[in-house]
Amino acid sequence: MQTSMISAIYKNFLGHAPDWYKKTIIAFLIINPVLFSIDPYIAGWTLVIEFIFTLAMALKCYPLQPGGLLLIEAMFIGMTSPSHMMHEIEVNLEVLLLLVFMVAGIYFMKDLLMFLFTKLVIKVKNKLILSLSFIFASAFLSAFLDALTVVAVIISVGLGFYSIYHKVASGKEFHSDPDHTSDDGVHDLGRNDLEDFRAFLRNLMMHSAVGTALGGVMTMVGEPQNLIIADKAGWDFVEFFIRMAPVTLPVFVFGLLTTVVLEKTGWFTYGAQLPNSVRGILSEYNEHMDKGRSKRETAKLIVQALIGVWLIVGLATHMASVGLIGLSVIVLATSMSGVIEEHALGKAFEEALPFTALLCVFFGVVAVIIDQGLFQPVIQWVLSYEGETQMVMFYLANGVLSMVSDNVFVGSVYITEVTAALQDGQITRDQYDMLAVAINTGTNLPSVATPNGQAAFLFMLTSAIAPLLRLSYGRMVMMALPYTIVLTIVGLVATYVGLADMTQWLYDMHLIEHHTVTDAVGGAVAH
Repeated sequence: MQTSMISAIYKNFLGHAPDWYKKTIIAFLIINPVLFSIDPYIAGWTLVIEFIFTLAMALKCYPLQPGGLLLIEAMFIGMTSPSHMMHEIEVNLEVLLLLVFMVAGIYFMKDLLMFLFTKLVIKVKNKLILSLSFIFASAFLSAFLDALTVVAVIISVGLGFYSIYHKVASGKEFHSDPDHTSDDGVHDLGRNDLEDFRAFLRNLMMHSAVGTALGGVMTMVGEPQNLIIADKAGWDFVEFFIRMAPVTLPVFVFGLLTTVVLEKTGWFTYGAQLPNSVRGILSEYNEHMDKGRSKRETAKLIVQALIGVWLIVGLATHMASVGLIGLSVIVLATSMSGVIEEHALGKAFEEALPFTALLCVFFGVVAVIIDQGLFQPVIQWVLSYEGETQMVMFYLANGVLSMVSDNVFVGSVYITEVTAALQDGQITRDQYDMLAVAINTGTNLPSVATPNGQAAFLFMLTSAIAPLLRLSYGRMVMMALPYTIVLTIVGLVATYVGLADMTQWLYDMHLIEHHTVTDAVGGAVAH
């Protein structure tokens, strides 16, 4: 009986995760207290590596559970304290509110976004123009909205298109509900078109995902770590955009040029065209939906467009904190769309809350890093360089880690440590501002290399559309490779060559102003 109960507990532990993964986590939990009793510094670094492992293995098991177990144990053995973790959460409260309220708010604007992207695919017949439109639209939306939300909308659009053609190719009507995960019902003539259509949608999905990275790096709300950096530096929405522009604008231009080259050459499986038969079916469906759209549905779209304007204006003028603007979007969008039931509201929060919980665990690990002084040698080594070389080293240090780990975690760690260096008098405030730019761009740009580095990529990989489009981990890495190379190199060159001079010019033009040390929030002050 005892053996069977132990077996049952083991099977329940981390659910369907692979057996080797479960044993690895258990081994981590056993080894950490032993290491901490021998050498706290080594134990701290071991915990960080273990945590990065859970992030890298996100497809095997969501990192909240194994990462949370490691953090709970770390607190019990004395690596950090609940009060320090709570402090880290408190100073990053605005980030948590962004995730909770902004993502939920945009959930109620999906109808508008779906409408716009659908029209885009139907009306724009040139594949190059369409690809540029998708990457530009994703970048623009991600500059004001959460990247996950933008990708979720694009996935919904792609999934909708795929199911429409799959129905017709299987001899069904628009309103029927067949199994689009199986190709058994697809007639022979439609199979080739279906494969071409899959390649076409894969192209658009990847362009869009890269677009979220290009736009997300530009503004303080584009990615959660951006807000952490902006908060610690004391920058508002406009100042953040201007300070990042010397790096982000060249990267954006070269990102679009990369799209042009890929679509023209067909390298890395890009350049797939939309089959004429599929276009005809999608156009027919679009007409069908336009005719059936009621006045109430049209009114919803108009109201959502107006709320979108309010969102952009509210963020750009910094009328309120980002989380509160997100909350206002929820109130406006639901009240004007007739969503008044509690359960209907609840669905909007499902997407954001798991990551919000994971982010709290991030902050706990950051507390461990601070208490154990783990990054002090790395920070001191990087700070030993001067001028442009110093910024480049920060960019590279962030970039390498962001390729395999979550960029929110990486950005949080580095900006916290640099803030501590500022308050200890190791660097000047102007130096700090330059390093913050290098940290933000280094965290965001190289991270497109793998799904582990970009939450939007990981979200796409784990979504329902990935198996339908034959979008595997390896294929995503391969299709992202040209973008990874271009974005990383251009970002590096812009940081090394133009950032210092352009920032000085911005000061001279009074577009930005010098800050004092006290302007930095300082998440790394003594506890």
